[in-house]
Amino acid sequence: MNQLKQIILIVAMSALPVLEQKAAIPLALSFDMNWIEAFIYTWVGALVPAPFILLFVPKVIEWMRRFEHLKKIADWYEHSAMKRGKNIVKYELLGLFAFVAFPLPMTGVWTGSFVAALLKLDFRKSLLTIMAGAVVCGCIIMLVAQGVLTFTLGGK
Repeated sequence: MNQLKQIILIVAMSALPVLEQKAAIPLALSFDMNWIEAFIYTWVGALVPAPFILLFVPKVIEWMRRFEHLKKIADWYEHSAMKRGKNIVKYELLGLFAFVAFPLPMTGVWTGSFVAALLKLDFRKSLLTIMAGAVVCGCIIMLVAQGVLTFTLGGK
């Protein structure tokens, strides 16, 4: 695969919900991409959806609620996101930063942006907070992928 196709794949994977930087950084490194390029491409890719989610999710949810069959889906998404983002509800921008920064399952830019939009947090502050959180998230994943940082479950 040529380098341009690799970059497009890395940026696209980073922009996907659930996968984001968590999957894209290891893939980029498996392509022998240097860590700086891998970090930048995945960070940019992860952030692509954020402004759109922040701007349009409340409008889409409101539109969906007009239709009985879509209302149930909208309610489920909202409940699910708010349940995962309970610290965002409690701590607002600090909670949003932590939610995006720590690469745990079902956390990240997508869900953080979704909850921030539903809470009607300030667009600019939310976007800057999400950008900063994605930097920290990328650093953690990069350190783990490079073997500098390791985690063990239970025990010694």
